[in-house]
Amino acid sequence: MKKVLIANRGEIALRIMKSVREMGIKTVAVYSTVDRNAPHVTFADEAVHIGENPSNQSYLIGERIIEKALELNVDGIHPGYGFLSENDEFSKAVEKNGMIFIGPGHEAIRMMGDKLAAKEAVKKYDIPMVPGIDEAVTNVEEAKRIAREIGFPILIKAAAGGGGKGMRIVNSDHEVEEQMERAISEALSAFGDGSVFIEKYITSPRHIEFQILADNHGNIVHLFERECSIQRRHQKVIEEAPSCILDAELRKKMGESATLVAKSCNYRGAGTVEFLLDDQKNYYFLEMNTRLQVEHPVTEFITGLDLVKEQIKIARGEKLSWNQDEIEFKGHSLELRVYA
Repeated sequence: MKKVLIANRGEIALRIMKSVREMGIKTVAVYSTVDRNAPHVTFADEAVHIGENPSNQSYLIGERIIEKALELNVDGIHPGYGFLSENDEFSKAVEKNGMIFIGPGHEAIRMMGDKLAAKEAVKKYDIPMVPGIDEAVTNVEEAKRIAREIGFPILIKAAAGGGGKGMRIVNSDHEVEEQMERAISEALSAFGDGSVFIEKYITSPRHIEFQILADNHGNIVHLFERECSIQRRHQKVIEEAPSCILDAELRKKMGESATLVAKSCNYRGAGTVEFLLDDQKNYYFLEMNTRLQVEHPVTEFITGLDLVKEQIKIARGEKLSWNQDEIEFKGHSLELRVYA
């Protein structure tokens, strides 16, 4: 790989470029009109204009990014996070055009991007899941029946969801209809898919996620956990590694479950498996993020590993350099996310 295009902007584009450059690989930045003098544009070896200021006229147009990449003889495309990073069609198109998508295969992105398909995939590995129904529900009476079986409070969730959209907490029978309508409406406007499902709402849970790496040779490891329990409107605010609540035994168990989730979808590259942990220290599979996370540096600080470099090595077909027993962590790190 001699030249990589970073299909993103801002902090994540710069962060990726620094690692790519350290590996002796040339970098290409993309920019919208308003970003023409942005730091990621001036830092890159080459930069190319991809459209006007709104992201749906620039950073979200995969065909245009691929077209520019081909003109500049790019070998690989790194999507960063957000924008096209979890778009299976974009991943597929990159590979179809003879370039390397620095991330998982399109099948894994598609499967893990649909919460119901993800649950179905991990079922056969005996990974604990929140009690609920694993299929889309559209009928209100059916929803009420399921809710009574599971027991209130319940959570109505968008199957294609993320970031707290299309998610409603329901505490009693008479709230089901209204909250279901709201969840479906939110899911339709945010994701173009109104499918919702129901699961038990775990009160005061902790949000623990495991960073995993998987190569193309069947090797999967985890790089320990990040605690992301402090959130506002389902958006993470404070992230830390390691979690103060996990002991060595629970960490080992959850880490093994995380690698099995990756195995269930033939994953490759860097990914994050998210779990909920209740007050009895029971953990439940929540979802998998098929990309680099905003909070990935928290893991890098305690392990001393550069996750972007690892992503590129895997994309080049290299084997992981170490097995699970050889990975250790030292110290403690915190990330406080500023967002608006």
